[in-house]
Amino acid sequence: MKPIKVLVVDDSMLFRQLISVGLNQDPDITVVATAGDPFQARDMILRFEPDVMTLDVEMPRMNGIDFLRKLMPQHPVPTVVISSLDGSVFDAMAAGAVEFVHKPSESGPEELGVWIRQELAAKIKIAATVTPGEPQGRPESQVVPAKGKYQGKVLAIGASTGGTEAIFNVVKNFNTDIPGTVIVQHMPPGFTKMYADRLNKQCRIEAKEAENGDLVEQGKILLAPGDKQMRLTKTGGVYRVEVKPGERVSGHCPSVDVLFHSVATAAGKNAVGVILTGMGADGAEGLLAMRRAGAQTIGQDEKSCVVYGMPKVAFDIGAVIQQASLENIANKVYNVFNSMP
Repeated sequence: MKPIKVLVVDDSMLFRQLISVGLNQDPDITVVATAGDPFQARDMILRFEPDVMTLDVEMPRMNGIDFLRKLMPQHPVPTVVISSLDGSVFDAMAAGAVEFVHKPSESGPEELGVWIRQELAAKIKIAATVTPGEPQGRPESQVVPAKGKYQGKVLAIGASTGGTEAIFNVVKNFNTDIPGTVIVQHMPPGFTKMYADRLNKQCRIEAKEAENGDLVEQGKILLAPGDKQMRLTKTGGVYRVEVKPGERVSGHCPSVDVLFHSVATAAGKNAVGVILTGMGADGAEGLLAMRRAGAQTIGQDEKSCVVYGMPKVAFDIGAVIQQASLENIANKVYNVFNSMP
């Protein structure tokens, strides 16, 4: 297997050099070129045809987001955005980036080297499996609002790579009648609060980063924090979330499996589970537990996934009752809730 050809784009010459040295220590990766701004990057893309590009958001002459918007229609290169703790990373994802990593701020050479060889290299390998710009399908019909308040019903969603945009494309179609919704998206600490705030501003329903003891209520999204496990609990007919530090499960904290298993126990047949785009298998076993407990389950289809990993594993083990394109999932969710007693 040929090494992944990587283009490193960053306005800091030192940072470009450090990234290049660190990545080249991985036998599966070779840095073929570097660039200090988007104009140099464009020339390097045409010359070297990289498999993956790493891109800093803040750069001279043109920022990374504007560059992605101009680049993707003509030269769709799978891109990993390197960002500080800044909400602009979600603009970059909307512009076509497939992954992002948190740029270390005050790290020594040794810590930075570990970050490059482990976290950044892992994201590059995921991005190399992605074909950007694939069609996501068309909605079959308009979203049908749920009938009644659906007291006692819960919606659980899990996602990873490509999930920030996938989740947004689903929940933007929700009305305030949607049952209480709990979500795990693999994301670093800090970014989950910014992402929840973004959903809250751009969607009709309320969204927030979950805190321990929060009520799961109609018209509200609770997003698991980036460094804690989130579980659904039920006491006296009332759903709440338990949000606590915990070990990684299925390789992640928060873990979709942890959430889905808890939903199977607490809500059973009164829940709907949705598994979206993502690398790996997190969520598959939990979704199967939900199905066995009587819940209805939906998986994103291959064509509309950025990475058809988590939904594929879930489908293959029999956890998914029905598949749907990303643009049709909100409609499917409403149809399922409408069919519930």
